[in-house]
Amino acid sequence: MTPVAPVQLLPESRRGLLLGKRGWSVVIGALAIVALVVPLLNLAVPAGSVLHLGDWGVALVAKIMCYAICALAMDLIWGYTGILSLGHGLYFALGGYAMGMYLMRQIGHDGNYRSDLPDFMVFLDWKTLPWTWGGSASFVFQMILVVAVPALVAGVFGWFAFRSRIKGVYFSIITQALTFAGMLLFFRNETGFGGNNGFTDFKRILGVPLALPSTRMLLFVVTGVTLIGFWLLARAIVNSKYGRVLQAIRDAESRVMFTGYDPLKYKLSIWVLSAVMCGIAGALYVPQVGIIPSEMSPAASIEMAVWAAVGGRGTLVGPVLGAFFVNGAKSWFTQAFPEFWLYFLGALFIAVTLFLPRGIMGIRDRLRREKGVEVRA
Repeated sequence: MTPVAPVQLLPESRRGLLLGKRGWSVVIGALAIVALVVPLLNLAVPAGSVLHLGDWGVALVAKIMCYAICALAMDLIWGYTGILSLGHGLYFALGGYAMGMYLMRQIGHDGNYRSDLPDFMVFLDWKTLPWTWGGSASFVFQMILVVAVPALVAGVFGWFAFRSRIKGVYFSIITQALTFAGMLLFFRNETGFGGNNGFTDFKRILGVPLALPSTRMLLFVVTGVTLIGFWLLARAIVNSKYGRVLQAIRDAESRVMFTGYDPLKYKLSIWVLSAVMCGIAGALYVPQVGIIPSEMSPAASIEMAVWAAVGGRGTLVGPVLGAFFVNGAKSWFTQAFPEFWLYFLGALFIAVTLFLPRGIMGIRDRLRREKGVEVRA
């Protein structure tokens, strides 16, 4: 009879830990880079120095960090729960619009028409603000909307969809249709959200000019800290009992039901959380990039799935790396070979699907196995 190797349990002191010493060292290092190194290289190092980090580079990294939050949200629902959404760009845009409405009111009389109304409303001959703009002058109220509106939309949609047990490609198509419907609604001039042109020409946030380097850097730091915070939250979730139930739903939902769990509340809760994460990412994105609404297009939602797939879904780190890799390549391709960018993106997704099902993290795991290092799923 073949002897069975004894199961080695982790010491009680290490069970339930979010990260080990090495992991916390990486997190602290990332915080130091975001909060200290980058601000020093941008603000303190002279522009002529080789070590100087220009405003363009800071803005690009900040934008990609917002995308990385969305990729992390996608990983929670797709990589760990098995729900592929092709419509999370809607929640990203809703958070962006909530922030954009506040920023438009902060312009005041500095607009082209010197009016209390945003310029696009004056151009369209609006006389008063619509009811949807009722609390837009309040930063606190709009930040509540950044969280509440994506949560409400995701909660209502998710409850009906999950209760009806819509799954697979049908669910993905419905999420894409919902995003397209939202885009058509927001792009109409009569809805009061700027039509196709959206919101732009922002001046201030909390009374401070957005053009100031210190303001831009503060937004950069807040974005980086938010990304790290969400990553820690996501890791805590997937390592908890709640996270293990999510992974069980991904692998065999019917068996989870037979064991007495209700998949509806688990799927709905993680779905709403992922929508809120995207909404917060959109709110951080708008003041740094300076425009909304193109991110509500269905193509933007598909790209979020590409980031997660390229990086390696079900890994948390992978989707963040995927967002940086894909968008970094996009930034270079759209300048060097703009006509070939979409071909590159399509080829990249096909290659990952066929040859690298675990994405970038799969390459890392393969190299570690070759060195005899244990790889955890």
